[in-house]
Amino acid sequence: MMYELLAHVYDALVKDDEATACWVELVKAHIRGTELLELACGSGEITIALAQEGYHVDASDLSAAMIEEAKKKRGSERVSWSVMDMCDLHTDKSYDGILCLCDSFNYLLKDEQVRALFQGAYQHLCENGVFLVDMHSMDRLEEFAEEYNEAGHVKELEYQWTITSEDDRIYQNFAFYDSEGRVTLEQHEQRVYEPAWILAELKNAGFQVEVYTDFTQAGICEGEKQFYICRKAGGIQ
Repeated sequence: MMYELLAHVYDALVKDDEATACWVELVKAHIRGTELLELACGSGEITIALAQEGYHVDASDLSAAMIEEAKKKRGSERVSWSVMDMCDLHTDKSYDGILCLCDSFNYLLKDEQVRALFQGAYQHLCENGVFLVDMHSMDRLEEFAEEYNEAGHVKELEYQWTITSEDDRIYQNFAFYDSEGRVTLEQHEQRVYEPAWILAELKNAGFQVEVYTDFTQAGICEGEKQFYICRKAGGIQ
């Protein structure tokens, strides 16, 4: 199961206050209105930052362990938390913005999962609402063709972390070692999608789309992430 032990050490490994501030500014720049749904919210860093800016945020993640970690944080009481699959949005609410950030999208490995997410997001947006989703660029496959390795200590655990790519997949492998010699392993698999296919599927779902690379560069160009700003224009569908 993904994000079990990793949920408890996630922030210690990857927390990035500067990146969180960039995501908040991206939301403020492109979404009008204050009602937000964040999908795959993880440990809730961006979620709580948005709530502190005055947004009303419903936040969900497939990992119950991640949601429990998020609930422990200062400011978490401002957020409505739930465990939910982003491909099956069981809510009767409509939102000004729906978010899927931090390459969480890339955990969707099948075409039909992507279509279910896009269609669900469209259905649960208000008119002129925005679905904001980021994902790995194709450049990441080349970056991790040579294995990335990291090792260290986190919360009284030793860890090893490797990232590799093969075909259209990125694999992250974690090994955690406690003081009694027990080992916990987690593997995460992500799929990287061709931007042309993503754009076609978003437009098929009814969205008008703008794309940025690495927050600020207009269009699809060299970089780590693409950001798709997908607007539900009035009168479509």
